[in-house]
Amino acid sequence: MDNLEAIKRRIQTATDLHSLVRTMKALAAVNIRQLERAVESLAQYQRTVEMGLSIVLRNNNRVALRARSAPTNKVGAIVFGSDQGMCGPLNDLVAQFTTQQLNARFGPQNDVLAIAIGARVSARLKDAGLNVQQTLPVAHSLAGITPRVQDLLVRIDAWHHQERIDQVIVFFAEHTSRSNSEMRYQNLLPIDLQWLQSLRQRPWPTNQIPTFTMEPQTLFSLLVQQYLFVSLYRASAESMASENASRLAAMQGAERNTGNRIDALTRQFHQTRQMALTEELLDIAAGFEAIESEESRSEATD
Repeated sequence: MDNLEAIKRRIQTATDLHSLVRTMKALAAVNIRQLERAVESLAQYQRTVEMGLSIVLRNNNRVALRARSAPTNKVGAIVFGSDQGMCGPLNDLVAQFTTQQLNARFGPQNDVLAIAIGARVSARLKDAGLNVQQTLPVAHSLAGITPRVQDLLVRIDAWHHQERIDQVIVFFAEHTSRSNSEMRYQNLLPIDLQWLQSLRQRPWPTNQIPTFTMEPQTLFSLLVQQYLFVSLYRASAESMASENASRLAAMQGAERNTGNRIDALTRQFHQTRQMALTEELLDIAAGFEAIESEESRSEATD
């Protein structure tokens, strides 16, 4: 049986771990709220970009024809996962969803190059047989999302010119509730002509339709770049929120387990101390009886 000092050390270790788990849980909750606000703000920016595209397309019928001019024979996949652990089966689910979708759409022997965002999801994609060309670190804060997205846009452009990749699909986990997420994919490139047509026909909210002086194709290209930026930013933010939601769920379970462990160790400590006190009292009583017996024999001898 463990002595009291050993149990005290185990209680202290469990208490420190419990405190760490609570801290990680609080950080995950704060990160989720910040990322949710970022996604909400991004929706307004996306609406502005779509309104700009609507004006350009409404005033020039030829612009949209260049949005989908290349054949779609090679595919690039951008997969968002995590670098850190303690986020449950998130990376496994993302990797499984990605490979299933690619195999279903392009066959098991598909000509796909992938960029993995996160070392852990990259390892799982490689294990599944996907050709991961590059592995990039996850942005660890809101401030880090913008440079990561800008880097991805440069790499997508390099894909198009160097690898002749003209179809790009983004895979990510969308944050749906405080501790849940769903696997999603978005066809990033080529731009969907039906979507562009819907923007062209979208009613303008006021009677005054804006005009522009910039060359239509140039303005269209700039707006498309912003659309790509918004799409990648949203995928990154949703993935980070899902990672923190999975970590929050894992930390909630760990918090319960460590709390139960502390309670069990505390009961064990009290029981062990009570047994030690009982043994000491029994030793004292036995010693007292031995002394009384010795004194009684001495008096009888005298």
